[in-house]
Amino acid sequence: MPAPDSPLALIGHASAAARALRDLGLVAITVPTDDLDGALSACRTLRFTGALVHPSMEAALLPLTQADPVAVRAGRVDAIAFAGGVHGTFALADALTDTIEASGYATRGASALLVGLAARDLALALPLTRLGFTDIGVVAETTPEAEGAARHLPAGVRSYPMSRRDPSVATLAERADLVVLTGGSLPTGLLQPYHTLVDLTGRAQQRSAAGTVMDLSRLPAQRLGRQLAHATGQRFHVDELTTLLPAFG
Repeated sequence: MPAPDSPLALIGHASAAARALRDLGLVAITVPTDDLDGALSACRTLRFTGALVHPSMEAALLPLTQADPVAVRAGRVDAIAFAGGVHGTFALADALTDTIEASGYATRGASALLVGLAARDLALALPLTRLGFTDIGVVAETTPEAEGAARHLPAGVRSYPMSRRDPSVATLAERADLVVLTGGSLPTGLLQPYHTLVDLTGRAQQRSAAGTVMDLSRLPAQRLGRQLAHATGQRFHVDELTTLLPAFG
């Protein structure tokens, strides 16, 4: 574990985030964003333990880090560790898994339908596929995008990649228990009363009266916990992090 006084870099975040992290005993420092490569080099030289990345900087930092497979598939980096290199990850994806596991939703043996626009936004939901789903439909704007995402599903899972315009999407939806929306909008009439919806866009639940919408209110805190674990090697309870979230808005 890094030394307790090893500073944590904040890339793109306001100084309020640094003040909030003091409540956790962390020394956090905002760093310049006009030269990201130079900032990362300086952080390593000054022995920063890691960095938290603001959403506006996530895509720009991907090519500057040794990104893990989750970050590469998502095309974004939201946390960096400087131990032995510049190791980037995209913590939101695994935080979603944490949130669904904590909800008590029965995933083992269930069927899921992932609905997005492209392989990169569908990548947000791919870690969920390790939770024991047997059949997974992957729907994107085009069939090649859906197939690109489906290639990363676990072995043994039956996958059905297809375009949003494919009439078979309705049949896939009828068989699904969980519907995960990662981008765009839900096709009209897709969501049924027996479905549970995980809406990562924050928009579909406002327009649909069908189905049960899973509560994702703890997802931001779960994500911050994952980011801090990657960047500092320290783990914090979700309840400790909830009060800090306004500073990271």
